[in-house]
Amino acid sequence: MDYREAGVDVEAGRAFVEGIRNLVHRTHRSEVIGGLGGFSGYFRLPTGFKEPVLVSGTDGVGTKLKIAQDLNCHETIGIDLVAMCVNDVLTSGAEPLFFLDYLATGQLDRSQLTQVIAGITEGCQLAGCTLLGGETAEMPGFYGAGVYDLAGFCVGIVERSQLLDGEQVKVGDIAIGLASAGVHSNGYSLVRKIVERNNFSWSDTPPQLSGQSLGDVLLAPTRIYVKPVLAARAAGIQIHGMAHVTGGGLPENLPRCLGKGQSIRIDIGSWPILPIFDWLAVSGEVSPKAMFDTFNMGIGYMLLVSPEQTKQTISWFESHNIAAYAIGEVIAGNGGAIGLP
Repeated sequence: MDYREAGVDVEAGRAFVEGIRNLVHRTHRSEVIGGLGGFSGYFRLPTGFKEPVLVSGTDGVGTKLKIAQDLNCHETIGIDLVAMCVNDVLTSGAEPLFFLDYLATGQLDRSQLTQVIAGITEGCQLAGCTLLGGETAEMPGFYGAGVYDLAGFCVGIVERSQLLDGEQVKVGDIAIGLASAGVHSNGYSLVRKIVERNNFSWSDTPPQLSGQSLGDVLLAPTRIYVKPVLAARAAGIQIHGMAHVTGGGLPENLPRCLGKGQSIRIDIGSWPILPIFDWLAVSGEVSPKAMFDTFNMGIGYMLLVSPEQTKQTISWFESHNIAAYAIGEVIAGNGGAIGLP
């Protein structure tokens, strides 16, 4: 016997790496040293920093992968993977530098996985970071046919004096919510249970979705906020804190950027709830509290700014085609988000 008879095709793996080489190269920044194929990736620190701080983050996509695989639609799931990592790193004020991916599958399908990598490279380009390397693991007997899993890892950099760690947040700061592109990459186990229990299909087009199918709406990739947020800071908008709204929704994520002795009051009704969330709540008979504890409810990212910069901040992001809303205020307290169901 040989490895191929055991289910692992080494030659196919080598061909896959060669096939994605040009995709990966498109993401390279000037700090990259060498190319794809070594045991490690090499990256010079950017110049101009007095006291550089490296910031790291890692994440996956969750069971949104199951919908992509059910629909055999793999073009955007890589964007989700990058977004979940770079948006987290951004909350500290850091610029993402490079990204690594881990891709595991039962049997390597070059066409399928090339689509996944194409999405990852697009996500890296949207975030301005390099796809520095990765790992593809072929694991027959562990994953079924057509099944794959993803994980990502990102490193960013920020000047120590510009690092956001909660100390900059002040009572009275205004919470600016940046619109999400949809469900993003959290809550999909509940989404799938709602669809399964009601015998819905991913091709169904509920009237609330204006002709779009459930599959299309639910596979809309997570929005990457990196470039407009970094550009806003460079343009003079003083951001005191940031939160990426992921698992746990607004109640869990918004307080994570606060300082000691602070809470955040949220004004329900100050932003529009996307139609997909109304459909999920009705179809699954999900309580308002469970909806806010599970989903982003239309706010994918939050900034804290002074009251004096509220209008300027909203106008900035609207000019960059991202809807922004004043959704609350920092108040004295013992942590937590107040005003949510």
